[in-house]
Amino acid sequence: MAQVKTVVRRLKTPEHYHFTRTLRTLLVVSHDPCGELADGEFRLSARTPQGPGTLHLSRAGAELTATTHGPGADWLAEHADAIAGLRDDLGDFPGLAAAHPLIARLARTFSGLRFPATFQVFPRLIRAVLEQKVTGIEAHRAYRAMVKHFGEPAPGPGGLLLPPDPEAVAATAYWVFHPFGVEQRRTQALLRCAAEAARLERCTDSAEATRRLVAIPGIGPWTAAETVRTAYGDADAVSVGDFHIPNTVAWALAGEARGTDARMLELLEPFAGHRGRVCELLAAGGIMAPKFGPRMPIRSFARF
Repeated sequence: MAQVKTVVRRLKTPEHYHFTRTLRTLLVVSHDPCGELADGEFRLSARTPQGPGTLHLSRAGAELTATTHGPGADWLAEHADAIAGLRDDLGDFPGLAAAHPLIARLARTFSGLRFPATFQVFPRLIRAVLEQKVTGIEAHRAYRAMVKHFGEPAPGPGGLLLPPDPEAVAATAYWVFHPFGVEQRRTQALLRCAAEAARLERCTDSAEATRRLVAIPGIGPWTAAETVRTAYGDADAVSVGDFHIPNTVAWALAGEARGTDARMLELLEPFAGHRGRVCELLAAGGIMAPKFGPRMPIRSFARF
């Protein structure tokens, strides 16, 4: 059996760095076939430009050890600090946050929260498309089923699966996705994204990726923002069109129980450059607008 390539890199973390809060955004909750996070240990599989690989981050005090495996080991080692959120620069955010008492408090409480940047567009785009207009439970169930269907073992220990190969996804008939709980509209968006995946992965920054994403039928501002926030660590990406976030922002920043996308963007404007960071801090602090009416029902498209 051929030996799997392994690379090790040591990384220093900033003061108060929060390992779990920073990295858990990269995984689907409960169980992600492509990664795991527990007790100061994080693993993530990836299809890098150099081939498949697995990243293992372990924390000991103020240091992270990044161990990478597979043909993509060098690429993952080079980008390990970005994936861990260590390239996230708060810049002028502390000064902007100080102007609002709630945001100032959240910024102090969650000062160790950083934005990871994976430089991998398609894996996060899969999740974002599956999360369109359905509950998280439905979306995550569909994601796990899809990964297992296209599953290929990731290099190294851990038993992870690689994210679906976009070429394999693009070549799959739409009806194959139905048992995963994904209706034709989202499936067609996925297939279009898979066909454009190579071009998307060549985008140099968040702005270029967003332009290319929203040009794909079935991909709007919400899906693009959810994708680039993780792929590029874009702390300004706001999920316009979200069911909850406009209300949360309106309640937190203006005491208004309900808000529109326009009102949300108006209230976030003083935090330009860090608007997504503000939304993330509100979520981390458990800030929510008052709830009225029934919850969105959980459905099973696979039974339709």
